[in-house]
Amino acid sequence: MKILIVGANGLLGSAAVSALRDRHEVIEASRSGDVVVDLSEPDSIQRMFDEVGTVDAVISCTGSVPFKPLADLTDKDFRAGFEDKVLGQVNLVQIGASHITDGGSFTLTTGVLAREPILTGAAASLANGALESFVMAAAAELPRRIRINAVSPSVLAEATGYHDYFPGFSQVPAQTVGRAYVKSVEGIQTGQVYALD
Repeated sequence: MKILIVGANGLLGSAAVSALRDRHEVIEASRSGDVVVDLSEPDSIQRMFDEVGTVDAVISCTGSVPFKPLADLTDKDFRAGFEDKVLGQVNLVQIGASHITDGGSFTLTTGVLAREPILTGAAASLANGALESFVMAAAAELPRRIRINAVSPSVLAEATGYHDYFPGFSQVPAQTVGRAYVKSVEGIQTGQVYALD
């Protein structure tokens, strides 16, 4: 398969690349690299697909949200997180649907905060929950047997700078997350959220 991985330079993207590159043709896209894309700009997404052509699967390992106490979060903060993490990945699906083969797949990335809150995580919980609802609904409407799933990990074991913000949470090795991307791409399910707690 020809697989496009967006956000390939990050911890999650690198895990997806490592898990898939031995058996598939992997194209790595990011804000800086050989294939450049900024998911906050629909024109950038279109240019990326024009460059890479038709693919069999797309994995998105992107999205940032502000972490602040609820009382300090502004409308601008919520919008920034929603536009970056949610609308960026939604636009990837909307634009990418015409560039993916029949029976191909999209795999988005959410996170544990869709299910379990932490202090300062309200904007992230909102974004992750919205993406998971989108996956469930989009699975019923994507054309040509195109599948869509989400990988939703707890805090990564390798992301040591975040561990203190997730007290008592399971830490998931990046390699485990990589296997979840394999399951989504090579499997048959659609509308699923692969929760890794």
